[in-house]
Amino acid sequence: MKTLLTLLLLLAATVFPAFGAISTVIIDAGHGGRDNGGSYGKVYEKWLALDTAMRLENKLKAKGLKTIMTRRSDQFITLPGRVKIGNRFSNAIFVSVHYNFTWKYDVSGLETFYCSPQAKPLADAVQRGMLSQVKSNNRGVKYARFYVIRHASNPAILVEAGFVSNSTERGRTKEAWYREAIAEGIFDGIMAYRSESSHY
Repeated sequence: MKTLLTLLLLLAATVFPAFGAISTVIIDAGHGGRDNGGSYGKVYEKWLALDTAMRLENKLKAKGLKTIMTRRSDQFITLPGRVKIGNRFSNAIFVSVHYNFTWKYDVSGLETFYCSPQAKPLADAVQRGMLSQVKSNNRGVKYARFYVIRHASNPAILVEAGFVSNSTERGRTKEAWYREAIAEGIFDGIMAYRSESSHY
């Protein structure tokens, strides 16, 4: 009986890290360098992602959380390289920031991806956070096997903060207020996740 209780407590600690246990946020600005990501004209995903990631970092640091950026400039980093940076830290979460692109130009909205079960509560919280800050189509929280979240040793999510391919949404992504609002939404989601985790 004692062994079973110990196992249950360990499982709960894995799925819902205790408040304060998450001391580090790894922020992964998607693409960079020779990899522009989604682009339309002179609007490049790599720049939007980096700007949003740095805004998020400022908010987290202001709350006393340790932050690690996978890149701080227009630098190309391989997917294994990004994972290696993130996996150096324990008691951490990994947040990869992206903007979306599709050849179907009418598609718009926000979505958040997770791979491991322990990351889903984080994905749910961040999706809610973003939608509370910007009025946008809710494309939901989805399971995916993207490399950086599939190989992460910590709870990891990948955020798609709007479609560069959609003319209306592209116009918003070019505005500082929009990227600031997305960063605020991700921040709110991270803080809500930490708070919710404290109850387990």
